[in-house]
This record gives sequence, structure tokens and C-alpha cells, in this order.
Amino acid sequence: MTKRPLHPRSLAAQAMGKIDPLTKAVVPPIHVATTYIRDADNAYSSGFVYGRPDNETVHEAQAVLAMLEEAKAGALLFGSGMAAATAVFQALSPGDHVVASKVMYWALRAWLLTEATRWGLKIEFVETDDLAALKAAVKPGITKLIWAETPSNPLWTITDIAAAAEIAHAAGAKLAVDSTCASPVHTRPLTLGADIVMHAATKVLNGHSDVVAGALCASEDDEFWGRVKTVRKMQGGILGPFEAYLLMRGMRTLHVRQERQSASAMALAQKLSAHPLVSRVLYPGLPQHPGHDIAARQMQGGFGYMLSIQVSGGEQAAVAAAARVELYKRATSLGGVESLIEHRASIEGAGSPCPPDLLRLSTGIEDVEDLYADLDQALKAGHG
Repeated sequence: MTKRPLHPRSLAAQAMGKIDPLTKAVVPPIHVATTYIRDADNAYSSGFVYGRPDNETVHEAQAVLAMLEEAKAGALLFGSGMAAATAVFQALSPGDHVVASKVMYWALRAWLLTEATRWGLKIEFVETDDLAALKAAVKPGITKLIWAETPSNPLWTITDIAAAAEIAHAAGAKLAVDSTCASPVHTRPLTLGADIVMHAATKVLNGHSDVVAGALCASEDDEFWGRVKTVRKMQGGILGPFEAYLLMRGMRTLHVRQERQSASAMALAQKLSAHPLVSRVLYPGLPQHPGHDIAARQMQGGFGYMLSIQVSGGEQAAVAAAARVELYKRATSLGGVESLIEHRASIEGAGSPCPPDLLRLSTGIEDVEDLYADLDQALKAGHG
């Protein structure tokens, strides 16, 4: 009898239905071995050679993520989001031209401006949501990669993935998309034409603020993806088995968490838009957001868990409000079950495109009325 195709929500919830063959446990065990037995003929019929590239727990977590992203070439897990992102750039050659989002995760932006440039990459930053500017920046035959973060942190601008893919491919380049703040629940970039999708898996994929991890997924197992795999293997930027186990645990509840967090973020964005002490709300789910129409086309089931607010009264009022929250946690990172608040300009420092009056909000799974009440009292106290 042919099995009925299952929704990714069902497959993720059961970790692809993996059952431990020895105990019949419904939760797969953690495999911690670093080396494996050779066969009598000196071969490795198990397919496992050494723990750096080969670990069953890591492979299982990669399979779940590849399924969620519809990644035909599979997924690779890394020891951090930065390890995953930089592996893509290290698979390029010195002298290659790269076009990247002007608004992106600040640590990667800093790395591109320093280490990547020192290594010989030619980095050009543009507003990738401006397709005319993106097309003008791309140099056919010279540009090898477009790196787009969408929604982009912390302004939540939206890049048209399908259009960016067309621009990249027409120039002979790859398109890589940082989809950390959308997750495969809301956006699957590979199905829209992207070649590689990246996740800081520390964030919502794990969802519990207890794992540092990164991930890449690819549409084709081509030469470039082979170089990415070599970078991970030879530089050792791997994820440990315990972290992979925790990441897989997190992905089993990803859909439930994302649906709740996204709905709460939308409710907060709507309520805060009418708050007298908020001058602007940045959230792609709002009709007034410049990228709303594109987001509505390429995001399904919600617009993500991240939003930012610009506080009336400027930087001083924003910092004061962040200092007076009671339920929100004043901490960096995002995507966990607990809601976080952060004054990003203070973190990013000189050269940041982040407005000084902006507070970044990561929406957790708490009661949304409690979250709004906390922000309301903090804004009023900070404005007084």
C-alpha cells in the first residue's frame, strides 16, 4: 500500500519517524563515537569513517532540516551560524566579486569588511530589496555570489527571492539567502530559485536558547556545494552530537512555536502601531511596510517572530524603555521561547545602519497581552 504523503509539520514532529532499532525508542539516541571499525577488507561498509564529518545524530538532524527546506542536495550543520555563513564565502576564490545586503547580521557584515576583504574577496553592499540597485551592482561573469538576508535584521526589509535569483543566474552567480528570521515554516528560498539557504540555527530552529549552531541547505549537489562541504570537513566547523540532538528536539516543535510567535508578533505590531510613544513599527506583516506585498507573496502562514519599534523621544527614550521591561529579557539573540528586547545601535556600534531610536523585539510564546502590557509600561516609564 502506498503511504500518503505527510505534511512537513508531521515529519518534523516525529523527527522523520526515526525509531531506534535496538530499543524501539521514539526518541533517537545520541551517537557520540569519534571513530568507527573498518571491515576485514579495510573498507567502511557503514559509511562512517571519522567523527569530524561523520556522526549519525548530526546526519539525522540534517535530514530533518533538508526535508523542511526541500533541499535536494541536503543540509550541513555547523558549529555556529557564523561558521555556516563564512563557509559559503570561503568556497569562493580570491578576487571573486560578491554583492551582499547592506542591512544584515552585524557580525557577518563586520567579517565581510575585514577578513573576507583581506582574503581577497571584492564585497559590495547594496539594498537588495531595491532590484534596480541589485541588478546594477552585479557584474556578469565577475560576480559569483549574491548574499541576501530576508527579512533583514533589524529593519526587516524584504528581498524578492525569485527576482534576485533571476538576476544572479543571468550573471552566472549563485544566490544565497539568510532565512534565519523567516524559518522554513514561513519561507523556503530554494523553492523560489535560491541556490543556498543559511540559518543561524541557534535561533528559532532550536528555539530554546541553549544551542549554538548553524546550517546550510542546497538545491544542487554541484561543484560549489562540494567546496562548501570540503570547507566544513577540512576546517572542522562541525556541530557536536549533543548540540545536534538538542537542535533536532527543537525542530520537532518548530511549527507550533513559529505559528504562536508569528501570530503574537503580528498582534504586537498592530497594537504598537497605535501607541502614542512609538513613532514607527517595522514588521513585514503590516500593510504599510514597504516590503509587505512581496512578503505576502513569498511567506506563508505568517510574517515571522521579529519586529522593531522606533521610540518617540529618540535614543535616550529607547534605552530607558529597554531598561524598564519586566517580562521581556534584555539580552541579545532571538527566536527562543522567551521574548527578548535589545537596543541594537548600542550593540552594533559605529557604522551600523540601525537607527539610534530602535528597539529590536524577539517574540516568544508568552501571553501576548502580557507582552504588550510590559512594553506599554516600559515605554511610559522611560518617557517620563
